[in-house]
Amino acid sequence: MFSHKFRNLLILMISLYLLITPSSKSQDVANGQATANVLAALSITATQDLNFGNVFQGVAKTITNADATNSGIFTITGEGGAGISVYITLPAYLATVTGDDRMNIAFSNTDCSVDSTNNVDPSAFGSGWQNVDPNNLPTTLTVGTVGQNQSAIFLGGKVIPSVDQKAGAYSGDIIATVAYNGT
Repeated sequence: MFSHKFRNLLILMISLYLLITPSSKSQDVANGQATANVLAALSITATQDLNFGNVFQGVAKTITNADATNSGIFTITGEGGAGISVYITLPAYLATVTGDDRMNIAFSNTDCSVDSTNNVDPSAFGSGWQNVDPNNLPTTLTVGTVGQNQSAIFLGGKVIPSVDQKAGAYSGDIIATVAYNGT
């Protein structure tokens, strides 16, 4: 009887040992990395004001976006070939310094050009978007091309003084904003 109990106890202990002992498994470890390359900072600079110069009462005056001396020029610098979004806020009028008189200003759907060839001379347009609407710029704009890190916006417009427009200097803010868009 002892041997029968002993045998059962031995079988039980072996069974428990096999259940408790972990089976041998293979394992491996791999190390990877997360990487990123931050692009050059994007900036825009108003390098030349849209300048209508002397204006006569009751006589509208137009400046084209190809006028090297008087068109508004904004330069954009950043990562060459990177997609950007550009937004321009245009004034509805120009006002005197004291704000006591206003003069209408208008922008047509061909008053803007965007040159993506590092060119900042509107009279020698290189390549890009020529004669587009400054209120609805194309969505496929880039900062120059790969290897060229600059674009330029050329802006024209038209002032419309009234026949009794008050004499004096008038101005209005043109606000241009740029942002990378990931394309």
